[in-house]
Amino acid sequence: MKKRFFYYLTIIALVFACNDEFSEVPAIGALSDATLLNETGVDLLLVGAYSTLDGIRNNAPGAEWNGSGDNWWLDAISDDAHKGSTDGDQADLYLLEIYDWTAGNPYLTMWDSRYAGVNRANAVIDLISKIEGGDFNSKLAEARFLRGHYNFELQKMFGNVSYISEENFANTEFNQPNTGPIWEQIEADFQFAIDNLPPSQAEIGRPTSWTAKAFLGKAHMFQQEFGAALPLFTDVINNGPYSLNPEFLANFSLAGENGSEPVFSIQFTPGGSISWNGNQGGTLNFPNALGFCCGFYQPTQDLVNAYQTDGTGLPLLDTFNQTDVTNDQELTSADPFTPHTGPLDPRLDYTAGRRGIEYNGYGINPGQDWVRATDADISGPYLPKKNVYQASETGNQGTGPWGQQFSGVNYHIMRYADVLLMAAEAEVEVGSLETARGYVNEVRNRAKNMTYLQDASGTADAANYQIEPYTAAWTDAAVARKAVRFERRLELAMEGHRLFDLRRWGVAASVLNAYVQNEARTIPNFGQKAGTYMPNMDLLPIPINAIDLSGGAIVQNPGF
Repeated sequence: MKKRFFYYLTIIALVFACNDEFSEVPAIGALSDATLLNETGVDLLLVGAYSTLDGIRNNAPGAEWNGSGDNWWLDAISDDAHKGSTDGDQADLYLLEIYDWTAGNPYLTMWDSRYAGVNRANAVIDLISKIEGGDFNSKLAEARFLRGHYNFELQKMFGNVSYISEENFANTEFNQPNTGPIWEQIEADFQFAIDNLPPSQAEIGRPTSWTAKAFLGKAHMFQQEFGAALPLFTDVINNGPYSLNPEFLANFSLAGENGSEPVFSIQFTPGGSISWNGNQGGTLNFPNALGFCCGFYQPTQDLVNAYQTDGTGLPLLDTFNQTDVTNDQELTSADPFTPHTGPLDPRLDYTAGRRGIEYNGYGINPGQDWVRATDADISGPYLPKKNVYQASETGNQGTGPWGQQFSGVNYHIMRYADVLLMAAEAEVEVGSLETARGYVNEVRNRAKNMTYLQDASGTADAANYQIEPYTAAWTDAAVARKAVRFERRLELAMEGHRLFDLRRWGVAASVLNAYVQNEARTIPNFGQKAGTYMPNMDLLPIPINAIDLSGGAIVQNPGF
């Protein structure tokens, strides 16, 4: 699938116009309608719909990383990540991080990139409707799954979005009102995919009926429809093809990235000085002293603190921010430093790069020399790890103008651990606390039994790693709910989920405003510069250019 994306790009460029704006039709270029009315034409357009998963397209407004399919910069709005780099580098994202939002911010081109995906999926659906004969149900189901995914992304980001159907596409009626949620249409696409996709695919990267079931369950979770979500997750868990990778790291390395755990992923591939199939989003953040660029997407102290355990291997659900994991925020690499000696969840050091701990095969992290930000900035001392390829994995190593750009590390839109934890969450809400505990313990036991990072000698653990499953029965729903939600953060940190979880739980404002105050202990500048996360920020502002182009059909979200 990765290779086919690359080979088809030249042909796809002839099919789609250079500019598939929200309110414009993707024009037909050198290939005629008649040429496309066959299986090859359907496959070409379908690959074009897949290619927009990364958020990159020709002549898109803003920089490539603004609309990135891995949602990396949305983590910088949450308590998991800082924008990173220096404050003046990508000043528009700096404003989003400190909760100074306007509808003209160019990072909101997420809207354009996701609607480009909707348009391309609609192009496939429309083409299939014009072909006489043949069985295209599976291809149609792939296109509808992709449309469901793109609309899901729009829905969870912007809330009040326009639904563009295949009929709107065919009739060039793109200026549709954004009168409210489009969950019904999203669910219909996922249900069609469930009913018409095969249970397995010959090509890696294509969704299956199991993929669609998991996504439909997630759509129900965002609507608090736990009873509807639970049977779908239970079926995927009991009868589907997925299992946890034995090694947590395998999900973010070349050997395991298409193993048993991914449910649906963006299949990134590096290649040459420019690869349209490489990740141009959340990979701009390698160790600064190694000739790489750029130092973005840094984990927060708040996130690092969450990985502390209580001496029995369980997380500090309520007190993790009462003490800080030792950091080197105001130290140079020449200053003496002793890493934290207290008990820690071992997933920390596969998620955040800390001074004194081995970093993805590049050696022991020396601290400030590898961090582009200074103490005058609001980014902190940590480096990301999940989206940074291992030094030994040449097959994932990108090239390009900044060294590591166009990385081949896949981004997992959903992986099996996510399914287990959503199922646990639903079980808590329907009252099955012990079943929920079992799912959480599957995730924790994987972390307990995986390979731990070693120190420089290679003969001892790099830190005081202590993690255990929950052994006592869960009898209190409030405590169980807190444990499940906390586990989602520990397992899925820096994977683009945190902000959306906080929003759907209805706690974003309270959690994020407390986070600003807590983070100020490590980064005083952040506490001084960050504003207040307001309730209306549970939806992103709709880009002003989309409103203008709609001719009045689209209205702004409240508060912007």
